Amino acid sequence: MKALALFSLLLPLAAQAAVADSAPNGFTIKFSLTVNAPPDEVYGKLVRNIGGWWSPDHTFSHDPRNLSIEEKAMGCFCEKMPDGGAVRHLEIIYFEPGKRIVMIGGLGPMQTLGVTGSLAVELSPGDHGTKVDVSYAVGGYRPGGFDKLASVVDGVLMDQFTRLRNFVETGQP
Repeated sequence: MKALALFSLLLPLAAQAAVADSAPNGFTIKFSLTVNAPPDEVYGKLVRNIGGWWSPDHTFSHDPRNLSIEEKAMGCFCEKMPDGGAVRHLEIIYFEPGKRIVMIGGLGPMQTLGVTGSLAVELSPGDHGTKVDVSYAVGGYRPGGFDKLASVVDGVLMDQFTRLRNFVETGQP
């Protein structure tokens, strides 16, 4: 039990390590991880199987099977809502299958703020699979600034991409 308590205290410190910078008007999150699979497979699961690995805790409908990424310029990373509504999370502005995808917008609760962001995911072959580099730069206006929000967003994104790695490697997020 003590080990679990210690781990929960250290977890926020680990998550903050990926906040590259933070200021009153924005922040940048950067981190990398390795997935034991080729880049084309990682990209395919990232884009075409998002409902299999995205956390239901970070959806509006609480069901990641309602998520989809439309693989085209100006494509939608969208979510269907149970009542017939929808949410546009991000918009694709650049993609190279197996190599890179860049999306713009404010994730989750940032949609209601005066902000925008650019989420870039780059895939490159490595010695032990695929190196996945993630960068999310957010800027704009948020009452009270971005200082506390950066570490929260960092933790969410790190969790999501850890789930992607697990999904690719084991079939389970």
